[in-house]
Amino acid sequence: MYAKFFKRLIDFVLALVGIIVLSPLFVVLIILGFIFMKGNPFFAQERPGKDECVFRLIKFRTMDNRKDASGHLLPDDERLNKYGNFLRSTSLDELPELFNILVGDMALIGPRPLLVQYLPLYNEEQRHRHDVRPGLTGYAQAHGRNSVSWEDKFAMDVWYSRNISFGLDVQIFIDTFKVVLKREGISSETSATMEDFKGTPDGVVSKWRGPER
Repeated sequence: MYAKFFKRLIDFVLALVGIIVLSPLFVVLIILGFIFMKGNPFFAQERPGKDECVFRLIKFRTMDNRKDASGHLLPDDERLNKYGNFLRSTSLDELPELFNILVGDMALIGPRPLLVQYLPLYNEEQRHRHDVRPGLTGYAQAHGRNSVSWEDKFAMDVWYSRNISFGLDVQIFIDTFKVVLKREGISSETSATMEDFKGTPDGVVSKWRGPER
């Protein structure tokens, strides 16, 4: 009953309240974004949601559009300026996703919506992460974020999709708050963000074996 009805109702109410209460912060971040990003403060991109249906996700921009002499965008770690790094480390860049939650594209808690080009790369087990709405935060974000492997991250996502409960969502929310305060797992070991997913090679499995008891 919670997963099929109450979860969506709670998401809608909390997203609406969040947008209203945080509206002054939205205004401040929009103005600062125009200044530090030298233009549009928003970043919008198509992402796959529940049942792999594609929607348009919106965030605050954390990387500027600086290009090299050939007109190509500079690497992520060079375009991630100090203001963008602040937004990302505090997760303030995710705030506009409250509107995605309000309209039903996303949930507060669920697997993070990734890139559309990853869809053909998932194996059958990993594809089950799309059995539920993607979330503003999720089990993987509260337990490693970008510091864990893609395989472990997907294993956490699939586990969550099969074990949704009100108590679990509350615990993930609390754990996420702790991670954000500590600013943990923002980057992978080799990238300012997270390396692109290129598919799971044959024989490679997740080392994650379920939540700690």
